[in-house]
Amino acid sequence: MTGWRRSFTVLALCMTVGAPLLTGCGGGPGGSGGSRDPVTIMTWAPEDTRATNMPGMPAMATAYARWVNARGGIDGHVLRIITCNDHNSLVDAARCAKRAADEDVAAVVGSYSVHGQSFMPALEAAGIPYIGGYGVTTEEFRSALSFPVNGGQASLLAGNGRQLAGDCERVALVRPESVDGDDLPLLLDTGLAEGHKGPATDIRTTEDAGEYTAQAESALNAVGAGPGLPAQIGPAAASARAAKGCVTAVLGDRTETFFDSFRRLEQPGQKVRVASVLGSVSQGLIDSTGGRRSPYEGAYVTGWYPQTTDPRWQQMRDVISRYAFGDDRIDPADAGVQTTWIAYTVLRRTIESLNQDHISADDLVHALNSGLSVHTGGLTPTLRWSFQDMLASRDFPRLVNHDVTYQVVRKGRLVAVKRDSVDVGRTLEQASLEE
Repeated sequence: MTGWRRSFTVLALCMTVGAPLLTGCGGGPGGSGGSRDPVTIMTWAPEDTRATNMPGMPAMATAYARWVNARGGIDGHVLRIITCNDHNSLVDAARCAKRAADEDVAAVVGSYSVHGQSFMPALEAAGIPYIGGYGVTTEEFRSALSFPVNGGQASLLAGNGRQLAGDCERVALVRPESVDGDDLPLLLDTGLAEGHKGPATDIRTTEDAGEYTAQAESALNAVGAGPGLPAQIGPAAASARAAKGCVTAVLGDRTETFFDSFRRLEQPGQKVRVASVLGSVSQGLIDSTGGRRSPYEGAYVTGWYPQTTDPRWQQMRDVISRYAFGDDRIDPADAGVQTTWIAYTVLRRTIESLNQDHISADDLVHALNSGLSVHTGGLTPTLRWSFQDMLASRDFPRLVNHDVTYQVVRKGRLVAVKRDSVDVGRTLEQASLEE
């Protein structure tokens, strides 16, 4: 089997050693004869592509299923996982969705794809809910069958603008030239405007380039720190001007490539603050690029969740340690892995709320749309997707979690700038009005 079909791996994760595990494989509570039907779930993400890759998400789904099945399943239901590689391809994203329909999965959970216009109509036609997508497409925040657990790229950009407004007189944004990338400047600018700062310079590029020298030079020029500036106005004045310049890049896996080009052009003595969002910059990236000596030292990073050392992540870390079997695709500091963990927490709470022998896609949709409240141990606000919880935004109505966290790279670690999260819901609503 070759091509995209190789990426589909059916994992019947029912362990059969020991009495508790046998219970999980067919003896859950409440079912006829002491058994309940398995629940089949799909998780997809791009792997081994030239653009953004998220291999930790399907790997986390697999580890999660091992964990719950070892404990007797979810309310007596064995969890079966199908994984799919969408290859960052419009065609393969549609194939993943078709496979989900063909396999009669109850939900697609904790997944990443930039091709919402391809996979969401297929899921809608099959009545399959999309629970806890990464939030990289607008379709995830519009479809009645989507149940996002974070605020996606929209909340990150709005929050990044608000975070940078306190320090930056001039901002340059480097972002993908794509349909969804076109939404990012307005979101960032709305956040900047709340801090009484002008709009950022919008620098568009491809997400899979091998180098970004031209874009880096444009960014430096935009914030008053171009290569020729020190000779024109003198080193002291150049440093003072550059100190108030900020460059934020949102390019997924290629963010590292951009900042490599950027640092090569930046001149000694210039103080341009760099920034990004979680998913484009992670603790793993900081570690691999020098830790305390990383080029990201001092960078502002906007995220969705508490910092990775927060005790609220301990259960996830324990599950990874025991049930991932050393799978190095799973980084507990990765925002994709964290999103998958939270998405499966939603799935588990929803199945438990139903308390029935068979779980269908319709059952999950009905429960989630009927005001079910899901607590995630403080990793997010209480999640609920009823009508009154919707955001007053034409573009992101189903964005029910609009909290972000402000972080900074300090001594090689991503740490919280402030203890509490920041609600950017009003910023997102304002951005919708300004379109």
